[in-house]
Amino acid sequence: MAVVIRYVDNNEHIIERFLGIQHVSDTTASSLKAAIEALFSKHGLSISRLRGQGYDGAIGASCKRMEVIREKQYARIIEGLENGEISSGRGLNQETSLRRYGDTRWGSHYITIIRLLAMFSSVLDVLDDRFTETSMELLLCVACLSPNDSFSTFNKEKLIRLALFYPSEFSIVDLMVLGDQLDTYIIDLRGDDEFSGIEGIASLAEKMVKTKKNLIFPLVYMLIKLSLLLPVATATVERVFSAMHIVKSRLRNKMGDKWMNDSLVVYIEKDIFDKIDNEAIMKRFQNMKTRREQL
Repeated sequence: MAVVIRYVDNNEHIIERFLGIQHVSDTTASSLKAAIEALFSKHGLSISRLRGQGYDGAIGASCKRMEVIREKQYARIIEGLENGEISSGRGLNQETSLRRYGDTRWGSHYITIIRLLAMFSSVLDVLDDRFTETSMELLLCVACLSPNDSFSTFNKEKLIRLALFYPSEFSIVDLMVLGDQLDTYIIDLRGDDEFSGIEGIASLAEKMVKTKKNLIFPLVYMLIKLSLLLPVATATVERVFSAMHIVKSRLRNKMGDKWMNDSLVVYIEKDIFDKIDNEAIMKRFQNMKTRREQL
């Protein structure tokens, strides 16, 4: 499992960094949680500071959704058999799962559609669970922070509702103060020429730091930071797996997890390691233990 962290730096730039890989025996929620906790502990990070999690389609999310679909379909068949809505017999009601179609095998497209139709009700149930009312409400509240068209989507009540999703950051007193800050905030920024024409929450955050508005409206600024952490993309994780095939090649197929992890970090985060002077690397290597030759 490849782990990538997304955070906002002091200049309000959104940063995604590859943290490392962890071996997992299976893709159950408990195994993934244990792997993440182990990696966080190794780097001195606290899982309690996480404000959002996402999983790519290769591990975790897709596996868990497939398990849920299978369970819902099984329960639906049992109920249908008990109610007499489904007939039983030899070769009937065998376990079915959604099949991944092949790009060059048109027959697989047909089988995929047939299985999707057979399990359509179960798939809809899983989609309803995935896109809950709470998730939709959260996204609608975040949209109220957008500075587009002179903050046309601003809605004080929804932004206070957004703060309620983060009880660790906003106490009852903070929520009361937030209401007053939002009233002043929207008047101030709509009347400030520096904030005219800004598009996107990320640009808004950077401009607030530049103009020191983040110090004037700290609670609103906290809402913006939390909103910037929500969009989770899997592109960085996909690049990690692509790099893995380069680092652990056919000629280096016996590479252990630790050596591969360290090599991946250096390879993927090369923009950071390019800034490290070679002399510093040699000195650190020299000081690790007594050597015959001086580097």
